[in-house]
Amino acid sequence: MNAKRTQSDSAEPLRHDIRLLGRLLGEVIEECEGKRVFDTIETLRRTAVKFRREGNDADSKLLEQRVKRLQGSDPNSVARAFSYFLHLANIAEDRDQNRRQRARALADNTPARGSLREAIQILGGQGVGLARIRRLLAEACVMPVLTAHPTEVQRKSTLDVHREISTALAQREAQLTPEEQAELDTALLGRVATLWQTRMLRYTRLTVADEIENALSYYRSTFLQVIPRLYGDLSKLLSRESAKPFAAPPAPLEPFLRMGSWIGGDRDGNPNVDASTLERALLRQATVLFEHYLQEVHALGAELSITTLLIAADPQLLALADSSGDDSPHRRDEPYRRALVGVYARLAATALRLTGQDLARRSTVAASAYDAPAELSADLAVIAASLAAHHGAPVAKLRLAGLQQAVEVFGFHLATVDLRQSSDVHENALAELFSRAGATRDGKPLDYLALTEEERVELLRAELAQARPLASPWIAYSEDTTRELAVLRAAAAGRARYGKQAVRQTIVSHTETLSDLLEVMVLQKEAGLIAPAGQDIPAEDGLMVVPLFETIPDLQRGADIMAAWLDLPEVRQRVKLAQNGAQEVMLGYSDSNKDGGFLTSNWSLYQAERALVDVFSTRNVRLRLFHGRGGSVGRGGGSSFDAILAQPPGTVAGQIRLTEQGEVIQSKYKDAEVGRWHLELLVAATLESSLAPRAEATSAEDAHMAHHGPAMSFMSETAQRTYRGLVYDTPRFAEYFFAATPISEIAGLNIGSRPASRKKGQRIEDLRAIPWGFSWAQCRLMLTGWYGMGSAIEAYLEAGAPDAPRSRRGRLAQLREMARDWPAFRTLLSNMEMVLAKSDLAIAARYAQLVPQRALRERIFGAISAEHGRTLAMLKLLTQRELLADNPTLQIALRERFAYIDPLNYLQIDLIRRHRAAQKHPTAEVDKRVQRAIHLTINGIAAGLRNSG
Repeated sequence: MNAKRTQSDSAEPLRHDIRLLGRLLGEVIEECEGKRVFDTIETLRRTAVKFRREGNDADSKLLEQRVKRLQGSDPNSVARAFSYFLHLANIAEDRDQNRRQRARALADNTPARGSLREAIQILGGQGVGLARIRRLLAEACVMPVLTAHPTEVQRKSTLDVHREISTALAQREAQLTPEEQAELDTALLGRVATLWQTRMLRYTRLTVADEIENALSYYRSTFLQVIPRLYGDLSKLLSRESAKPFAAPPAPLEPFLRMGSWIGGDRDGNPNVDASTLERALLRQATVLFEHYLQEVHALGAELSITTLLIAADPQLLALADSSGDDSPHRRDEPYRRALVGVYARLAATALRLTGQDLARRSTVAASAYDAPAELSADLAVIAASLAAHHGAPVAKLRLAGLQQAVEVFGFHLATVDLRQSSDVHENALAELFSRAGATRDGKPLDYLALTEEERVELLRAELAQARPLASPWIAYSEDTTRELAVLRAAAAGRARYGKQAVRQTIVSHTETLSDLLEVMVLQKEAGLIAPAGQDIPAEDGLMVVPLFETIPDLQRGADIMAAWLDLPEVRQRVKLAQNGAQEVMLGYSDSNKDGGFLTSNWSLYQAERALVDVFSTRNVRLRLFHGRGGSVGRGGGSSFDAILAQPPGTVAGQIRLTEQGEVIQSKYKDAEVGRWHLELLVAATLESSLAPRAEATSAEDAHMAHHGPAMSFMSETAQRTYRGLVYDTPRFAEYFFAATPISEIAGLNIGSRPASRKKGQRIEDLRAIPWGFSWAQCRLMLTGWYGMGSAIEAYLEAGAPDAPRSRRGRLAQLREMARDWPAFRTLLSNMEMVLAKSDLAIAARYAQLVPQRALRERIFGAISAEHGRTLAMLKLLTQRELLADNPTLQIALRERFAYIDPLNYLQIDLIRRHRAAQKHPTAEVDKRVQRAIHLTINGIAAGLRNSG
C-alpha cells in the first residue's frame, strides 16, 4: 500500500467521528430549537466551509452579512452551535490520537517518538545503561504544576460530558452487533443532547474553591490512574526480570514524577487566596486521595480471594491478617482479605483523623490510624512479598503494584501546593514588623523601606540568626501583614498534618534583589517554618525560597542574584541539609514576552538559563528550573517535548517543573490516555535531555553560541525595539488595543478568581500577561507569538552584526543553518509557524474596525499588518516552503477547523459592536443575551484554537 493511501486511510476514522458527532449535534439542534434555527446555522456553516475551501471573497462577505442579520436569540444559538461543534471536534481529535498510537504499536515494533521505550533505546545507543537511568531517577524531579490562570472557559459540567462522549467513541471501535451499535449511538445522542441542554457559561465568577474542585476532577479521571501505570511501564523497561510471567513485580520506583498545584496558594495579585484557601486545598486533596485509596483497597480485598487451603502464605502476612481485627468465619482461610480488612480500617481511621470525615464505604473494625504513608507502604509490601513468594506475582500485578506505587507518589497529600506572592508584599510586611517591634538603627526608629540594598541584606541576615521572634501575638497588624503570616502558619500546619511534601516551595514573584529572597526567609522564621540560622537544620525543614525572574531586566540580573544567594553560608547550609543539594529557580515566560516580545523573551530566557548553569556548577549545587509556561506560544506554549530537548545543556539534569495552565489542562488531561501520553513525553524528554552525552552536547552548544549567538543578540535587540516601538512607544496604542480586541469582554467573563488587571484603568503595564495574550488570540492576530521577528530577520539579512558573514547570501545561509541544526532556533521558528498558521489578517482587520478613530485604526493596524507580512516572508525565506507544508495533516485539520471558528469571529465582532454601542447610552437597557452570546463566542474560539491562553 503506498504512503498516500495509508495517510488517507488513517485520516478516515477521524473524519467519520467528526461527521458522526456533527450529524448528532445537528439532530439535537433541530429537535430542540426548531427547523428555522437549524437552517440558519446550516446556511452559515456551508457558507464558511465554501469560503475556506475555495477562498472566494464573495463568500466571506456573504458570511459577514448573514451574521449581521442575526437577531433575538439566534446569535446565542449560533454561538453555541459552532462552539459545541469545535468541542466535539476536539474530542474526536483526542480520540484519534489514541487510535493512531495504538495502530502504530500494533503494526510496527518501532517505538513512537517521545515514548519511554524510544528514549531508553536512544540512550542505550549512546552508551547509557539501565543502571545509570535508575540512578538519575532516584534523584530526579519531574513535576507538572496545575494553575488556575483564567483562560479555561469550559465548565466542569461540560468537561464531564466530554469524557463520556470520548468513552462512547472508543466503545464504537469494538466489533459490535447491530443492537449494540444502535444502543451506543443512542447513548451518544443522549450525551450530545445533554451537552446542548447544559449551560455552557458560568453565571457567577469562579471562586478559589471552584478552581480547587475543577483541578481535582483531573486527578479522579486521569492522574490517579495513569501515573502509577506510567511508573509500572517504566519499571518493566528498566527490569529485564519483570518480563518473566511469575517474576515478582519490580519494587515501586522512587517517586520522581509528582504533581504540583498553585491553586489555593498563589496569592500574587489574587486577593481571594489566603490561609483558608490553602487549608481547603490541602484538605480537599487529601479527601480525594483517601477516597481513591479506600476504593482501591476495597477492590483489592475482593480481588485477593486466595485461600491457605490451596496455597501457603508468608508468616508476616499471616501475622498482619491476625492483627487486623477481622474475625469473620467466612474469611478464616483467606489471610489476604483479612489483612486488607485491617489495612482498610487503618486507612479509614487515617482519613478521619486528617480530613475530619468518615470516608469508609462500609463499617470497619476498630483500628489505629497510620502515622505516615511509609506505614501503609510497609503493610502493602508484606502482602506483595507473600504473593511473590507463593506463585502469586501475576496477581500482584493486577492492582496491588499500582497501589503501592501510588502511595509512594501521592503520600497522604496528593499534590504539592506552592505558595506564591509578590516581593513587594513581603517587603511591606517586613517593614511593618520591624516598625511595630520598635526596631532601631543608629539610635533612630528603623525605616526598612528607606534602607539601601546592602543595609537590608545585613539586617535580614542578622534577623535570621535571632532566636527571639519579631512578630508578637499582642500586636494587631495590618490586614496584608496578618494575611501573609497566616498563610505561612497554615503551610506549617499543613506540612505537619499531611506531610512535608504537601507544601515545599514559596515563590517570590518579581524577584529583583537578594533581599527579596531573604525577606521570605525571615517571614518563614516568624511563622515557625524554619529555625534561626546557626541551629541544626532537620531534613526538608522549611520551604524552599524560589525566585521568579519575569521581566527582561529580571532575567538579565538572575544569575548574579543567585550567585549572591548561594554564597551566603546560611543559605548554602540550608541547600545542602534541607534541600538535598538542589535549588529551584523559576523563569517567567508571560511577563518577559509582554515586556520584550517573542524573540527577545525567548533569547533572554535562553541566556539566563546558560548563565544559571555556570553559577550553579561552579558552586556544586543542583539547579532545578521551573518554567512558567502558558498555553499560547507567546507564553512558552507549544510542544513541551521539543521545548525540553531544546534547553541548553545542563539545564535539565533530571530536574524540571513546569506550569500547566488554563485550557491546556483540559486539552492535555481530560482524557486519561491523552494525559498519559503527555506525561510520558515529559519523562522521556527529561531522560533524553539529562543523559545525552554531556561533553558532545556542550561542545555543539558552545559552537552554536560562538557562531550564531551574535546573530541572535542582534535580532533580539531589533525585535525588542520593534515590539516596544509598537506596544509602549506608539501614542494611543492602549486605546487601540482595548477597542480592537475583546479584552474588556474577557475581563467580564467568569473564568477565574483572579482579576484580569493589577490596577484599574487601561495601561498595558498593569494588564496581566494572560488576558493580554488571550485577547490577541481571540481576534486571530496572536501578536505575542511573532511580532518583531520579521523586522529582526530582515535587519540581520540587510545589515548583519559584528562577525556576521559579509554578504547577504552568507547571512541567509547562516540563518538557514540555524533553523536546521540549532534546536533552540528551530523550536522557536516551529512555534512561530504554528501561530502564524492560526492567524488571519483579514479577520483581524474586521476587529480593527471596532476602533472608532479611523486615523488611529489605520496607523496601528497598518504597522501590525506590515510586520505580519514581513514575518511571513522571512519565515518562508528561511524554511524555503509555505506555512505547514511539511505537516499536511495539521494543515488540513486547521483549514477544516477554521470553517467553524470564522463564523464565531464574525459574530463576536458584530456582537461587540452592538454591546459597546448600547453601553454609550446610559438609559438604554443592556441586552443580557448579547453579553452571553459574546462570552459564548469567546468560549468557542478558545476551544477551536486550543492553545490561545
